Amino acid sequence: MNSATLTEPIHELTPADLRRLQTEAARAARLDPFFRDTLRSGGQGPELALIPAGRFLMGSSRDTVRFGELERCEAVISRPYAIGRYTVTAEEFALYTRAAGLVWPDHLIRSEGRQPVINISSLDAQGYLDWLSDETGQRYRLPDEREWEYAARAGSPTDYCFGDRLGCGEANTASLMGARRSGWRGWLPFCVPLHRVCEVGTYPANVWGLYEVHGNVWELTADAWQGPLDPENSAAGDPGRWIVTKGGSWFEGVRDARFAARRPRMVDEIDTNLGLRVLREL
Repeated sequence: MNSATLTEPIHELTPADLRRLQTEAARAARLDPFFRDTLRSGGQGPELALIPAGRFLMGSSRDTVRFGELERCEAVISRPYAIGRYTVTAEEFALYTRAAGLVWPDHLIRSEGRQPVINISSLDAQGYLDWLSDETGQRYRLPDEREWEYAARAGSPTDYCFGDRLGCGEANTASLMGARRSGWRGWLPFCVPLHRVCEVGTYPANVWGLYEVHGNVWELTADAWQGPLDPENSAAGDPGRWIVTKGGSWFEGVRDARFAARRPRMVDEIDTNLGLRVLREL
């Protein structure tokens, strides 16, 4: 099976088929399925996963669509690309801030090490992406909503990577979730939320090797918000100042961590539950 001749939606493929597509696309691009670009100033950029081209169903089914969400539709990814296996970490973003001479405001909470970088706006994110592009000689940018959901789903037609339910061993959200365990332990009553961001790579990856596509931090996309705004947000100025974020976070429940879930955030908004995942064009 070859991504260039793929005619059926990727939801109809097995995990083995999906990984084979990823490997074939990587081979065609003369890259490994997982790789990093070298920085001109030394060190390496974020770890990337190669995503093959294909067709998929994005959005919510008609009976599950929530306010502001897109109804289920077929979307096409015509070219492969690479995307971060993790959201950008504090230590990765610090390479940029040191190089650019940026000083972190004292009043803002900062994450550390391999925690996702937080309290950055989409404008800050663009500065990082421009720097990363210059350092590697490759074009880095934010994924659009379609690219984000395609890579996050990795062939899954369900609400989450792991089915239509999410256990606390599978994502960092604010819900009291059942704990999936084997044997006589079965489903214990619930797991208590962390109520904080966790290090990337803490929870299981999807079929294409992406971590924390559910929960932890909302992820910026390149798309302007085109859906409705609730009354509270509508009062906050020009609708063109809003962008789409995906994935949910540690602060919201499991329903906001569904693939189809989306939330508007202002272009200059910062928050302790807002981060980014990079896309690298091939």
